[in-house]
Amino acid sequence: MRRAGAGPARSDRGRAANRARAWAFDADPERAWRFAETRSRELSIEVRPAVDLGAALRESDVVVTCTPSRSPIVAKADVLPGTFLAAVGADSAGKQELEPAILARGKVVADSIDQCVEIGELQHAISGGFLRREDVYAELAEIVDGVKPGRTSDDEITVFDSTGTALEDVAAAAAVYEKAVERSRGVRFLF
Repeated sequence: MRRAGAGPARSDRGRAANRARAWAFDADPERAWRFAETRSRELSIEVRPAVDLGAALRESDVVVTCTPSRSPIVAKADVLPGTFLAAVGADSAGKQELEPAILARGKVVADSIDQCVEIGELQHAISGGFLRREDVYAELAEIVDGVKPGRTSDDEITVFDSTGTALEDVAAAAAVYEKAVERSRGVRFLF
C-alpha cells in the first residue's frame, strides 16, 4: 500500500489496509518519516517513507491518496495492472490527485457519481475528454449491494473516486464514538 499525504486527516486510512508493507509519501519528507514511524508501531507492519513517489507506486497493489493537491500527483505510467486506487482528496472543485488518463484506463467506482462529476477526480477526466459520465462503472452502493461485481480480473485497474457522503461521515462518527466510549474519553452531554 502507498499513501500520498501524511497529515492528520490521513491518519486512520492505513488502519483499514493491514498489509505486510506500506509506503507513506508527503510533500514534506519529515512528515512522511514521522507518519511511517508512528504507523509502523501502531499497526505492527513495516511502513516506509517513500522518497521516490513513482517507485513506491509501482511497488503497490493498493494506493490511497488524501491530499489537498490541485494537480495530479499520481501518473498513469506509475499505475500497474491490478492496482486499486482510492482517491479521497479531490473533494472540491479544482482539486485533483490522479492523471485523468488513469480513470480512462481503469474501472471507476464513485461514492456518488453526481457529486464526483462536480468535485471529484471525474471532474477532470470528463472535462478533459478522457471519459464520459456513462463510462463510470458503478456507485459504491451498487457493488456493496451485489448489484454489480467489483474487481473482475487480477490485472484490472480499479479506481474509487470518493468525495465523501453523509453516510460515510455518519459511519466515521459512529466509529469514533465507539472508540471514545471504549476508552472512557470525551464528555457526555444532552442535546
